[in-house]
Amino acid sequence: MSSLFDCGDEAQLLAGMRHARQAIARGELIVMPTDTVYGVAADAFTPSAVQRLLDAKGRGRDQPPPVLVAGQSALAALVEEIPEPVQRLVDEFWPGGLTIVLPAQPSLSWDLGDTLGTVAVRMPDQRVALELLEETGPLAVSSANLTGKSAATSAEMAQGMLADSVAVYLDGGPSQTGIASTIIDATSLVRRGADEAVEPRVRILREGAVTRRRLESVLGDLLEPQELPEGTADGTA
Repeated sequence: MSSLFDCGDEAQLLAGMRHARQAIARGELIVMPTDTVYGVAADAFTPSAVQRLLDAKGRGRDQPPPVLVAGQSALAALVEEIPEPVQRLVDEFWPGGLTIVLPAQPSLSWDLGDTLGTVAVRMPDQRVALELLEETGPLAVSSANLTGKSAATSAEMAQGMLADSVAVYLDGGPSQTGIASTIIDATSLVRRGADEAVEPRVRILREGAVTRRRLESVLGDLLEPQELPEGTADGTA
């Protein structure tokens, strides 16, 4: 049986955060508000919990969840390297709606799915989410919906789809924007071996909360020029 807590009520917020931390520690799922859409979250370092997340959404290992972090120090611990252009993006858009794909730190012991050695990382701009991340550490978080359905913009909408597959729902009110994060692939900026022959470019995988124009203002010619259609809201909180 899942529980829903109103984060606008101080007593419920405290209880909800406690129950959410306990659920994460047990390898269970929670739903949390973010600055984009609601996310369903699991401990990033518990493979069975990540698999539970994928199962709840009806996704395969070929669609690994991104990871939400509380700050730049956590990003540095999760990725192999932070290239200077990526640092500029982080300084400009974090916390906020930009998810960055980079080569993962190879020494980490985790299993997010078929990541091909990469990890997608974001720092959300939402108080409840950041407080929880400070206490739990990095969380694997995907948009709180069944695959193929619209991303949830309220806790009730998420509960209607995910039901008792989630232990704790934190209700932070309607999503601030309802627009999923922009996802960029910056892996080519980390040059290794034969990849050194490839011109480093940042590629937009999905345009969302951060527009191409805003990315261009920071990256200039490093942003791949090809115009890509906007993706669906499903996938990343």
